[in-house]
Amino acid sequence: MGVNMLFNSFLFIFIFLPLTLIGWYLLNHFERYELAKVFLAGMSLWFYGYFNVYYLAIIVVSIAVNYFLSWLLIHARTKLANRAGLLVGLLFNLGLLFYFKYYDFFIENLNLAFHTDFTLKHILLPLGISFFTFQQLSFIIDRCLGRAEHYSFINYVTFVTFFPQLVAGPIVLYKEMIPQFEDTANRKLNVQNFSQGIVLFVLGLGKKILLADVLALVVNYGFAQTFSLDTPSTVLVILAYTFEIYFDFSGYSDMAMGLGRMFNIILPVNFNSPYRACSVKELWQRWHMTLSRFFVTYVYIPLGGSKKGKLRTILNTIIIFFLSGLWHGAAWTYIAWGTMQGLLVVWDNLGIVGISGRAEKHPAKFHIPAWLGWILTFGFFNLSLFFFRSESMAGAIQMFRNLGAMNYTGKMFEVASTLDIPEFYVIKEALGIMAPQLTGYAYLGLLLFYLALSFFMITRKNVLEIAENGKLTSGKCWAVTAVFVWCVISLSQVSTFLYFNF
Repeated sequence: MGVNMLFNSFLFIFIFLPLTLIGWYLLNHFERYELAKVFLAGMSLWFYGYFNVYYLAIIVVSIAVNYFLSWLLIHARTKLANRAGLLVGLLFNLGLLFYFKYYDFFIENLNLAFHTDFTLKHILLPLGISFFTFQQLSFIIDRCLGRAEHYSFINYVTFVTFFPQLVAGPIVLYKEMIPQFEDTANRKLNVQNFSQGIVLFVLGLGKKILLADVLALVVNYGFAQTFSLDTPSTVLVILAYTFEIYFDFSGYSDMAMGLGRMFNIILPVNFNSPYRACSVKELWQRWHMTLSRFFVTYVYIPLGGSKKGKLRTILNTIIIFFLSGLWHGAAWTYIAWGTMQGLLVVWDNLGIVGISGRAEKHPAKFHIPAWLGWILTFGFFNLSLFFFRSESMAGAIQMFRNLGAMNYTGKMFEVASTLDIPEFYVIKEALGIMAPQLTGYAYLGLLLFYLALSFFMITRKNVLEIAENGKLTSGKCWAVTAVFVWCVISLSQVSTFLYFNF
């Protein structure tokens, strides 16, 4: 096991990525198309195995079993055989996910409920297992339903392991990926795609390193101090987390799309400015879009969707958000978060309150202005993150208590002082000499600046819109270069992406 090969690491940026790009385009230049796919799959497996060789064995077994099952389905001549294949595929993939991700959670709650003493295994969660399991599950389900054909082994391996989306999404479908790998027109360097890929990758890297990782300093300290926070510090901490998770996940999504475009592979949009949403339902049409697509396609619609009456629609909505919460983590806090999101979406679906000026399929009884809808949506999402980020339900409940206590102890200065970033060093030292009593206010001002900057960023064009908006002008080149240099200087402390934990 070596140093993690994260997108935001020297190893990935300056060694792995250049070697992979050179090998890919060189082999394709000499029309060694199949060998190029073998090379790309091999590099992707190296990328994955570099985190932990143990992970590599798990994904290889998962790929082998699913591909073998797909091969067996070639000879399935009856509905019974297809149903048997579907059952085996579901049991294997969900069973694998259950064992590694939920076994201890299940046993822990079993022991609590029935006063048993079954031993916990403390199983190490394989990186990205939730993503590559759902990816293969969608393929196997469609194979059993006759909606997908059997592909060559190398095409299948390349589809599953393509490193930009392997460990944190998007959850891609075979029908949007394999045709791109088979198209020889994609094997030549496309300057426009490559330049857009660089812009997406660098600006996504900037979101991660210059915004998310800085805000994480406040968040990590704040949630470690849950029971001593006052009301203002609680507000600052949850706002910091709201923007940390936004820039962390959107940054990763931008980087993944950028890497894909460098290889002439267009990955699906997974994150589309969700904090612009004026309803929770709209927010979930913009946040982790491929996960929502999976649950709608393979759970919501098979359960009847919205075609079996209002009560059934409400139940189906609650089910998919309950599963979404559980997908994010094996803890009651995630389940509570998912259930809260489901209830809020149900409220939107009831059509009691609508947004003025919005075209609605079913007109609402009352209408509110868009700005009020945005405030309510953003506010409720912030509150739900008390569950999402807290280590326990007790911690989440305490955060709600902190918010409602309406007390002030000056804790916010202590929380803000965790922003001891290199860029602030000169100001901190100067204040320490000339006006040490103002240092706390300076840190608080720095935190408020980062929060204001975050608010400003979510109202601007997103990175995909910037990358696809016209030519790569000299001004844009200089701006992207400046962000990249700043990121490289700040790479001394590499942090993982939040969604790697899911």
